[in-house]
Amino acid sequence: MVGLQILKRTRQVDARYVQAFAEIPVANVSDCMTRMTAGGPRLRPMHDGARMGGPALTVKCRPGDNLMIHKALDMAQPGDVIVVDAGGDLTNSLFGEIMVSYAAKRKLGGVVLNGAVRDIDFIAAGSFPIYAAGVTHRGPYKDGPGEINVPIAIDGMVIQAGDLIIGDADGLLCVPYEDCERVLAAARDKVAQEKVTLANIAAGKHDTSWVDARLKAIGCDPTPR
Repeated sequence: MVGLQILKRTRQVDARYVQAFAEIPVANVSDCMTRMTAGGPRLRPMHDGARMGGPALTVKCRPGDNLMIHKALDMAQPGDVIVVDAGGDLTNSLFGEIMVSYAAKRKLGGVVLNGAVRDIDFIAAGSFPIYAAGVTHRGPYKDGPGEINVPIAIDGMVIQAGDLIIGDADGLLCVPYEDCERVLAAARDKVAQEKVTLANIAAGKHDTSWVDARLKAIGCDPTPR
């Protein structure tokens, strides 16, 4: 039944992609995905800033209700990132100290909540990756409905079970399962290009002629008058 279903995950990104993307800033990966994909600026790291990466286990739940999140915690495998679309509502928290402790004990890769958390002092002092849209002391309901391993979307970013989820201090990003190899190659090239640019800045050789060229291309005279 739609709204009440728990599905098996039929695919997931290989661990080598999780490891490879861990070495690349999320911003560089985002640039290589034409800046068209993002989980939204509201989703911020609530933990101490440790990197996050792993295959997605998706959850769709009613705002303020975490019944299916508890089920997902039991289903998730070590390294998985539980990604929850709870509608972005911040009225009730969906995750707190007990659930974080359980997720960490099960060696999950992290949790993403389009919703709120509580016990923020505990979460902020720890390295278990938690991304959320806000904080509130008011607790959740546990009545359902909800779905697990269905496609979800957060601020236009579509996540399917098994896609790669990465996160750092700049935010988080979904790299689709079928695009990992292509995006990884482009992101590695981007990192290499930026290293050259930074070296040129340090050496006083940074070329900014592109700025005036771009201004001319859009019909603006770059010469101050």
